[in-house]
Amino acid sequence: MDAPLAAKSGHQGTAMSLAPLAHVLYSRVMKHDPSNPQWVNRDRIILSNGHASILQYAMLYLNGYGLTLDDLKSFRQWDSATPGHPEVGHTAGVEVTTGPLGQGFANAVGMAIAEAHLRELHGPETIEHNTYVIVGDGCLMEGISHESASLAGHLKLDHLVAIFDDNRITIDGSTDLTCTDDVPARFRSYGWNVIEAGEVAEDCDAIESALNAARAHIGAPTLVVLRTHIGFPSPELTDKHEAHGNPFTADLVSSTKKVMGIPDEPFWAPEQLVSAYREHATARAAEAVKQWNSEANTSARATVESSGILDAASIKASLPVFDESTNLATRQAFQKVLEATADSVPNVLAGAADLTGNTGAKLPATSGFSASNRSGKQVYYGIREHAMGAAMVGMALHGGVIPVGGTFFVFADYMRPSIRLAALSKARCVFVFSHDSVGVGEDGPTHQPIEHLASLRAIPGLQVIRPADPNETAHAWLAAVTHDGPTAIILSRQNVPSLTHGEAVHPGAAVIHTSSSPVATIIGTGSEVGVAVDAAKKLSSEGINVNVVSMPSWERFAALSVEEREAVLPSSLPRISVEAGTTFGWATYATHSVGIDRFGASAPGNVVMDKLGINVDNVVATTKAAIGQ
Repeated sequence: MDAPLAAKSGHQGTAMSLAPLAHVLYSRVMKHDPSNPQWVNRDRIILSNGHASILQYAMLYLNGYGLTLDDLKSFRQWDSATPGHPEVGHTAGVEVTTGPLGQGFANAVGMAIAEAHLRELHGPETIEHNTYVIVGDGCLMEGISHESASLAGHLKLDHLVAIFDDNRITIDGSTDLTCTDDVPARFRSYGWNVIEAGEVAEDCDAIESALNAARAHIGAPTLVVLRTHIGFPSPELTDKHEAHGNPFTADLVSSTKKVMGIPDEPFWAPEQLVSAYREHATARAAEAVKQWNSEANTSARATVESSGILDAASIKASLPVFDESTNLATRQAFQKVLEATADSVPNVLAGAADLTGNTGAKLPATSGFSASNRSGKQVYYGIREHAMGAAMVGMALHGGVIPVGGTFFVFADYMRPSIRLAALSKARCVFVFSHDSVGVGEDGPTHQPIEHLASLRAIPGLQVIRPADPNETAHAWLAAVTHDGPTAIILSRQNVPSLTHGEAVHPGAAVIHTSSSPVATIIGTGSEVGVAVDAAKKLSSEGINVNVVSMPSWERFAALSVEEREAVLPSSLPRISVEAGTTFGWATYATHSVGIDRFGASAPGNVVMDKLGINVDNVVATTKAAIGQ
């Protein structure tokens, strides 16, 4: 209560009612080591209802994860270790960044997939731990929870335990206003084991018993339904929606402390109590780590602990090289790249949302990950883009695997919240989006991306790469797996010629067609690089010399020095961009743009491209206009 009061902001009601649960998880059930928060065999804990972050911060403080009372006092303040919602990489002991409801639950499913896979590969003596996720009504109302729970039940992820904070309150009021779902029945229909713990939210022994039963259950994930009372034991606001999002007043805090029988002073934390708590945590951790050290396979342990370290030179050496006679869709090239680098990037878990062959996100000659085959490296997500995106974030943040997930580019919209959180979390996910333009063709405007490149480029920390040809596709994969964060690789449905050696990917842009005394620069991305080159050749036949730049990644190009960027795109020359999508944003690099600022149409892909101006004649005309001819 004290931290939200001091911040004049926060959500103490849920944290109050879940305090006994958190105490039991951290002090009796979970296997964790505060002195080494990244211990690879720790149990993972995710607060999907991340607005209750003060609950997790209180437990991290008590268990000795490095938080201090001053950190709690600076809750939700600038540059504090206790931001409004938990952020991975910012606060030790926080596994994922949560807040958008339901995302943490789906992250937990991904973590459970990673754990099951690694357990099968390296043995339970080296990897065997549980993922615990606390979810609220809001998490389970969000659609992503359906997709994720369905997937988890199908895969029988029995090291996943979700605890449902059944307080029946949302910001607007009682859940009776909006929801009459039978949550236990819903989860049983997914194939989950369900424990209806009942009115035991203040009974630590009963909570422990329920969690131990959940942990022991084999063959299905478990949902523990815990009936709680938001704001308890406040005399005034227990079970009231006002307890959810509004910090208690000083009087309300005082009246609650009186009920609790503790001093009415802010941030009361007796030294003896805190020391005893930390000693207990240290002793439990030492026992768990000692047992693991004595049982873990030394070789397997070293493999898991070093899994995040990749040899870029080895990967580069294993990349396939496509000669100039190759005419191949970049989605097909991507699959060949995955196959060629299987040994140099061995920890890939690839999958797609029912579009495995269509997107290229397929590992040839490998089996599918399933309830009966945990060693499989191909994850079949089904038609669940929301769940796939968030599960990939969980897998990446779990560690030990590199998740690759594919779908049609237009459905990046279904994954955007997860992609955004991947960027915020620096999760090394590789999002593969094929069918990247109106070249999709007959499926029409619902399936033809227009604004999607601009949309993804707007996300800070997301590396977006749209390769021009098979060789750039190979180098895009190298850039993705060696990047400290997520990457979106945007691939073509239609065949494209091999025009480059992949040299533009590392710097983000490079001149691939040069001419003497150029009067303009044409910039292309993806399949439009071929259009740009053909336009340059036609202009040359008319005595107009231009350079062509392939620009697969704005983000990588923006990281260059001013001088390096000027060498590729001289500001003294007109610069014409060619991209089969919205021209929004191109003013950063181009003086003139050829693009598509409308939705597409249903027709063969080459026809749609031509009718919407993505053709040589339009690029030639635009270039001439740019140079005043």
